[in-house]
Amino acid sequence: MRIGEVCLLTDNVPRLAAFYRELLGIPGVDNDPVHQTLLAEETMLTIYDDGLPKDNGSGNIRLAFTVGDMGKAYEKALRMDAEIIAPPTSRPWGAVNMSFYDPDRNVIYLRSFPQEAGLS
Repeated sequence: MRIGEVCLLTDNVPRLAAFYRELLGIPGVDNDPVHQTLLAEETMLTIYDDGLPKDNGSGNIRLAFTVGDMGKAYEKALRMDAEIIAPPTSRPWGAVNMSFYDPDRNVIYLRSFPQEAGLS
């Protein structure tokens, strides 16, 4: 079994979808105000407005994306004016993590594993 889809609920589908398209390097533009699906590898990321009120707080969900070059990913997040929670930091288990908020204030983690790239 594997995760097939992650869905982010939002009051502003075009804004949040555009943010993730830029962050993930997914080409194209879709201005559907209710539902957009972004495909990234084998897991779908869907941005959806179900019509119910949202608190747009960070709640209990976190998204983590694995990146090959943390330096480039950090610079990209800065260029996107993302509100950085924690800059890239080496972790005891070998990962380098950073975190920031998306436009709806969901917490996003970017992580890299330098030892997998022969950089340990």
